[in-house]
Amino acid sequence: ANAGKTTILQKVCNTTEDPEIYDTEGKKIDAAVVKSSIKRGNHDITNEMVFKSNPVFVFHDSCGFEAGSEEEFDNMKRFISERANAKKLEERIHAIWYCIPMDNPSRTFQRSEEKFFSECDTGHVPVVAVFTKFEALRPFAYGEIKKQLKGLSREERSKRIAQRVEEMFTNTGVWDRLCDPDNRACPKSHVRLENMNQPNTNCNTLLERTTLALDTEELRLCLVSTQQSNLELCIKCAVATLVDRAHQHFGSLLINHEIYQYDIAKWFPHLKWVSASMVSSPRLMLMIPMPRCCSPVDR
Repeated sequence: ANAGKTTILQKVCNTTEDPEIYDTEGKKIDAAVVKSSIKRGNHDITNEMVFKSNPVFVFHDSCGFEAGSEEEFDNMKRFISERANAKKLEERIHAIWYCIPMDNPSRTFQRSEEKFFSECDTGHVPVVAVFTKFEALRPFAYGEIKKQLKGLSREERSKRIAQRVEEMFTNTGVWDRLCDPDNRACPKSHVRLENMNQPNTNCNTLLERTTLALDTEELRLCLVSTQQSNLELCIKCAVATLVDRAHQHFGSLLINHEIYQYDIAKWFPHLKWVSASMVSSPRLMLMIPMPRCCSPVDR
Protein backbone atom coordinates (compact mmCIF):
# COMPACT_ATOMS: atom_id res chain seq x y z
CA ALA A 1 0.00 0.00 0.00
CA ASN A 2 1.05 3.63 -0.56
CA ALA A 3 3.74 2.48 -2.98
CA GLY A 4 2.42 4.18 -6.13
CA LYS A 5 1.91 0.78 -7.75
CA THR A 6 -0.62 1.87 -10.35
CA THR A 7 1.77 4.58 -11.59
CA ILE A 8 4.54 2.00 -11.87
CA LEU A 9 2.33 -0.35 -13.89
CA GLN A 10 1.38 2.52 -16.19
CA LYS A 11 5.07 3.26 -16.76
CA VAL A 12 5.78 -0.41 -17.48
CA CYS A 13 2.98 -0.51 -20.04
CA ASN A 14 3.81 2.95 -21.40
CA THR A 15 0.32 4.30 -20.86
CA THR A 16 -1.59 6.82 -18.76
CA GLU A 17 -4.90 4.96 -18.84
CA ASP A 18 -6.40 3.18 -15.86
CA PRO A 19 -6.27 -0.61 -15.87
CA GLU A 20 -9.31 -2.74 -16.57
CA ILE A 21 -10.09 -5.39 -13.96
CA TYR A 22 -11.42 -8.88 -14.66
CA ASP A 23 -12.46 -11.73 -12.40
CA THR A 24 -11.31 -15.33 -12.77
CA GLU A 25 -14.05 -16.01 -15.31
CA GLY A 26 -12.94 -13.16 -17.56
CA LYS A 27 -15.83 -10.86 -16.63
CA LYS A 28 -15.00 -7.18 -16.42
CA ILE A 29 -15.45 -5.60 -12.98
CA ASP A 30 -16.38 -1.98 -12.41
CA ALA A 31 -13.32 -0.20 -10.97
CA ALA A 32 -15.55 1.77 -8.59
CA VAL A 33 -16.81 -1.50 -7.12
CA VAL A 34 -13.24 -2.71 -6.62
CA LYS A 35 -12.20 0.53 -4.87
CA SER A 36 -15.23 0.38 -2.61
CA SER A 37 -14.45 -3.22 -1.72
CA ILE A 38 -10.83 -2.36 -0.88
CA LYS A 39 -11.96 0.45 1.42
CA ARG A 40 -14.08 -2.10 3.31
CA GLY A 41 -10.98 -4.28 3.75
CA ASN A 42 -11.93 -6.82 1.09
CA HIS A 43 -9.67 -7.57 -1.85
CA ASP A 44 -9.36 -10.44 -4.30
CA ILE A 45 -5.79 -11.06 -5.49
CA THR A 46 -7.09 -13.43 -8.19
CA ASN A 47 -8.57 -10.48 -10.10
CA GLU A 48 -6.56 -9.56 -13.18
CA MET A 49 -5.45 -6.02 -14.00
CA VAL A 50 -4.90 -5.36 -17.71
CA PHE A 51 -4.18 -2.18 -19.65
CA LYS A 52 -6.18 -2.08 -22.87
CA SER A 53 -3.28 -0.54 -24.83
CA ASN A 54 -0.85 -3.26 -23.67
CA PRO A 55 -2.81 -6.46 -22.93
CA VAL A 56 0.25 -8.75 -22.98
CA PHE A 57 0.87 -7.91 -19.32
CA VAL A 58 -1.48 -9.33 -16.68
CA PHE A 59 -1.06 -8.04 -13.12
CA HIS A 60 -2.37 -9.24 -9.76
CA ASP A 61 -2.36 -6.83 -6.82
CA SER A 62 -2.09 -7.96 -3.21
CA CYS A 63 -3.23 -4.45 -2.25
CA GLY A 64 -1.19 -3.93 0.91
CA PHE A 65 -1.95 -7.04 2.91
CA GLU A 66 -0.16 -5.51 5.91
CA ALA A 67 -3.50 -3.94 6.79
CA GLY A 68 -5.51 -7.05 6.00
CA SER A 69 -6.53 -10.07 7.99
CA GLU A 70 -4.65 -13.31 8.48
CA GLU A 71 -7.14 -14.88 6.10
CA GLU A 72 -6.19 -12.43 3.35
CA PHE A 73 -2.50 -13.18 3.88
CA ASP A 74 -3.20 -16.92 3.67
CA ASN A 75 -5.16 -16.36 0.47
CA MET A 76 -2.19 -14.53 -0.99
CA LYS A 77 0.18 -17.38 -0.08
CA ARG A 78 -2.20 -19.94 -1.57
CA PHE A 79 -2.53 -17.90 -4.76
CA ILE A 80 1.25 -17.69 -5.20
CA SER A 81 1.71 -21.40 -4.55
CA GLU A 82 -1.03 -22.44 -6.96
CA ARG A 83 -0.04 -20.05 -9.75
CA ALA A 84 3.69 -20.75 -9.38
CA ASN A 85 3.04 -24.43 -10.03
CA ALA A 86 0.27 -24.13 -12.62
CA LYS A 87 0.76 -26.41 -15.62
CA LYS A 88 -0.51 -23.95 -18.22
CA LEU A 89 1.87 -21.09 -19.02
CA GLU A 90 -0.92 -18.51 -19.19
CA GLU A 91 -2.12 -19.44 -15.69
CA ARG A 92 1.26 -19.04 -14.01
CA ILE A 93 2.74 -16.03 -12.32
CA HIS A 94 6.20 -15.42 -13.72
CA ALA A 95 7.59 -12.75 -11.41
CA ILE A 96 6.73 -11.02 -8.15
CA TRP A 97 7.39 -7.31 -7.59
CA TYR A 98 7.43 -6.65 -3.86
CA CYS A 99 7.02 -2.89 -3.42
CA ILE A 100 8.46 -1.12 -0.37
CA PRO A 101 7.89 2.65 -0.16
CA MET A 102 10.86 4.66 1.12
CA ASP A 103 8.99 7.80 2.19
CA ASN A 104 9.38 6.75 5.84
CA PRO A 105 12.94 5.41 6.34
CA SER A 106 12.18 4.37 9.92
CA ARG A 107 9.46 1.98 8.74
CA THR A 108 10.93 0.25 5.69
CA PHE A 109 10.81 -3.28 7.10
CA GLN A 110 7.51 -3.96 8.79
CA ARG A 111 5.64 -7.03 9.94
CA SER A 112 4.21 -7.50 6.44
CA GLU A 113 7.71 -7.83 4.92
CA GLU A 114 8.77 -10.21 7.68
CA LYS A 115 5.73 -12.43 7.14
CA PHE A 116 6.02 -12.51 3.37
CA PHE A 117 9.72 -13.31 3.12
CA SER A 118 9.83 -15.71 6.07
CA GLU A 119 6.61 -17.63 5.31
CA CYS A 120 5.93 -17.49 1.56
CA ASP A 121 7.39 -20.17 -0.67
CA THR A 122 7.57 -18.61 -4.13
CA GLY A 123 9.21 -21.66 -5.68
CA HIS A 124 10.97 -20.88 -8.96
CA VAL A 125 9.17 -17.53 -9.33
CA PRO A 126 11.73 -14.74 -8.86
CA VAL A 127 11.01 -11.91 -6.43
CA VAL A 128 12.23 -8.42 -7.32
CA ALA A 129 12.26 -5.96 -4.42
CA VAL A 130 11.06 -2.58 -5.67
CA PHE A 131 11.98 0.35 -3.45
CA THR A 132 9.50 3.02 -4.50
CA LYS A 133 9.51 6.76 -3.78
CA PHE A 134 13.27 6.58 -3.26
CA GLU A 135 13.53 10.33 -3.84
CA ALA A 136 11.80 10.81 -0.47
CA LEU A 137 15.08 9.98 1.28
CA ARG A 138 16.76 13.15 -0.02
CA PRO A 139 14.93 15.61 2.30
CA PHE A 140 15.76 13.40 5.28
CA ALA A 141 19.41 13.24 4.19
CA TYR A 142 19.56 16.99 3.63
CA GLY A 143 18.10 17.68 7.08
CA GLU A 144 20.73 15.51 8.77
CA ILE A 145 23.76 17.14 7.11
CA LYS A 146 22.39 20.64 6.48
CA LYS A 147 25.07 22.37 8.57
CA GLN A 148 27.87 20.46 6.82
CA LEU A 149 26.72 21.73 3.42
CA LYS A 150 27.27 25.43 4.13
CA GLY A 151 29.82 27.01 1.83
CA LEU A 152 29.98 24.05 -0.54
CA SER A 153 29.35 24.25 -4.28
CA ARG A 154 26.05 23.02 -5.67
CA GLU A 155 27.76 20.00 -7.21
CA GLU A 156 29.48 19.08 -3.95
CA ARG A 157 26.24 19.52 -1.97
CA SER A 158 24.42 17.17 -4.33
CA LYS A 159 27.24 14.64 -4.00
CA ARG A 160 27.19 14.78 -0.18
CA ILE A 161 23.41 14.39 -0.08
CA ALA A 162 23.60 11.38 -2.42
CA GLN A 163 26.22 9.80 -0.17
CA ARG A 164 24.05 10.36 2.88
CA VAL A 165 21.06 8.80 1.09
CA GLU A 166 23.15 5.66 0.48
CA GLU A 167 24.17 5.59 4.14
CA MET A 168 20.57 5.97 5.26
CA PHE A 169 19.43 3.15 2.98
CA THR A 170 22.18 0.88 4.29
CA ASN A 171 21.38 1.80 7.89
CA THR A 172 17.75 0.76 7.49
CA GLY A 173 19.05 -2.80 7.17
CA VAL A 174 16.11 -3.59 4.91
CA TRP A 175 18.17 -5.26 2.17
CA ASP A 176 20.07 -7.44 4.64
CA ARG A 177 16.80 -8.54 6.25
CA LEU A 178 15.22 -9.31 2.89
CA CYS A 179 18.22 -11.49 1.99
CA ASP A 180 18.33 -13.35 5.31
CA PRO A 181 19.28 -16.94 4.42
CA ASP A 182 16.62 -18.19 6.84
CA ASN A 183 13.87 -16.59 4.72
CA ARG A 184 11.75 -18.90 2.57
CA ALA A 185 11.70 -16.24 -0.12
CA CYS A 186 14.65 -14.01 -1.02
CA PRO A 187 14.68 -11.30 -3.68
CA LYS A 188 16.65 -12.28 -6.75
CA SER A 189 17.19 -8.62 -7.60
CA HIS A 190 16.14 -5.15 -6.54
CA VAL A 191 15.54 -1.76 -8.08
CA ARG A 192 15.07 1.78 -6.82
CA LEU A 193 12.39 3.90 -8.42
CA GLU A 194 12.38 7.68 -8.15
CA ASN A 195 9.99 10.40 -9.27
CA MET A 196 7.58 8.03 -10.96
CA ASN A 197 5.03 10.86 -11.03
CA GLN A 198 7.24 12.77 -13.48
CA PRO A 199 6.53 12.33 -17.23
CA ASN A 200 10.20 11.88 -18.17
CA THR A 201 10.76 8.80 -15.96
CA ASN A 202 10.40 5.15 -16.93
CA CYS A 203 10.64 1.62 -15.56
CA ASN A 204 13.28 0.30 -17.95
CA THR A 205 15.55 -0.73 -15.08
CA LEU A 206 12.71 -2.68 -13.45
CA LEU A 207 12.00 -4.48 -16.72
CA GLU A 208 15.68 -5.24 -17.22
CA ARG A 209 16.15 -6.66 -13.72
CA THR A 210 12.96 -8.67 -14.05
CA THR A 211 13.96 -10.10 -17.42
CA LEU A 212 17.37 -11.20 -16.17
CA ALA A 213 15.79 -12.66 -13.02
CA LEU A 214 13.42 -14.98 -14.92
CA ASP A 215 14.48 -18.60 -14.57
CA THR A 216 14.23 -19.71 -18.22
CA GLU A 217 15.36 -18.23 -21.50
CA GLU A 218 11.91 -18.87 -22.97
CA LEU A 219 10.29 -16.56 -20.40
CA ARG A 220 12.96 -13.92 -20.96
CA LEU A 221 12.28 -14.07 -24.68
CA CYS A 222 8.54 -13.65 -24.07
CA LEU A 223 9.11 -10.56 -21.96
CA VAL A 224 11.58 -9.05 -24.41
CA SER A 225 9.09 -9.59 -27.23
CA THR A 226 6.81 -7.05 -25.53
CA GLN A 227 9.58 -4.42 -25.41
CA GLN A 228 10.14 -3.64 -29.07
CA SER A 229 11.07 -0.03 -28.35
CA ASN A 230 13.48 -0.96 -25.54
CA LEU A 231 16.53 -1.62 -27.70
CA GLU A 232 18.86 -1.37 -24.69
CA LEU A 233 17.15 -4.33 -23.03
CA CYS A 234 17.37 -6.39 -26.22
CA ILE A 235 21.10 -5.67 -26.51
CA LYS A 236 21.82 -6.52 -22.86
CA CYS A 237 20.02 -9.85 -23.16
CA ALA A 238 21.89 -10.67 -26.36
CA VAL A 239 25.25 -9.86 -24.73
CA ALA A 240 24.38 -11.93 -21.64
CA THR A 241 23.53 -14.90 -23.87
CA LEU A 242 26.80 -14.59 -25.80
CA VAL A 243 28.82 -14.40 -22.59
CA ASP A 244 27.08 -17.53 -21.32
CA ARG A 245 27.67 -19.28 -24.63
CA ALA A 246 31.36 -18.30 -24.54
CA HIS A 247 31.73 -19.79 -21.07
CA GLN A 248 30.12 -23.03 -22.27
CA HIS A 249 32.49 -23.32 -25.23
CA PHE A 250 35.63 -22.03 -23.54
CA GLY A 251 38.64 -23.81 -25.03
CA SER A 252 36.68 -25.24 -27.93
CA LEU A 253 38.19 -24.82 -31.41
CA LEU A 254 34.88 -25.43 -33.17
CA ILE A 255 32.42 -22.53 -33.15
CA ASN A 256 29.09 -22.68 -34.95
CA HIS A 257 28.68 -19.17 -36.29
CA GLU A 258 25.06 -19.75 -37.31
CA ILE A 259 24.13 -20.60 -33.73
CA TYR A 260 25.91 -17.48 -32.51
CA GLN A 261 24.00 -15.40 -35.06
CA TYR A 262 20.69 -16.89 -33.93
CA ASP A 263 21.60 -16.32 -30.27
CA ILE A 264 21.90 -12.62 -31.09
CA ALA A 265 18.95 -12.32 -33.50
CA LYS A 266 16.37 -14.03 -31.26
CA TRP A 267 16.53 -11.12 -28.80
CA PHE A 268 15.24 -8.77 -31.50
CA PRO A 269 11.89 -10.45 -32.28
CA HIS A 270 10.47 -7.40 -34.06
CA LEU A 271 13.18 -7.59 -36.74
CA LYS A 272 13.72 -10.10 -39.52
CA TRP A 273 17.33 -11.12 -39.84
CA VAL A 274 18.49 -12.15 -43.33
CA SER A 275 21.92 -13.75 -43.64
CA ALA A 276 23.93 -13.30 -46.83
CA SER A 277 27.46 -14.53 -47.52
CA MET A 278 29.98 -11.91 -48.54
CA VAL A 279 31.93 -12.74 -51.70
CA SER A 280 35.24 -11.57 -50.25
CA SER A 281 35.03 -13.85 -47.24
CA PRO A 282 32.83 -16.95 -47.13
CA ARG A 283 32.90 -16.89 -43.32
CA LEU A 284 31.74 -13.30 -42.94
CA MET A 285 28.00 -12.93 -42.69
CA LEU A 286 25.96 -9.79 -43.27
CA MET A 287 22.86 -9.43 -41.13
CA ILE A 288 20.19 -7.15 -42.60
CA PRO A 289 17.31 -6.08 -40.34
CA MET A 290 13.85 -5.85 -41.88
CA PRO A 291 10.57 -5.13 -40.03
CA ARG A 292 8.61 -8.23 -39.17
CA CYS A 293 6.14 -9.44 -36.58
CA CYS A 294 6.98 -12.90 -35.30
CA SER A 295 7.19 -15.16 -32.31
CA PRO A 296 10.36 -14.64 -30.26
CA VAL A 297 11.25 -18.28 -30.76
CA ASP A 298 10.92 -18.25 -34.54
CA ARG A 299 14.12 -19.42 -36.15
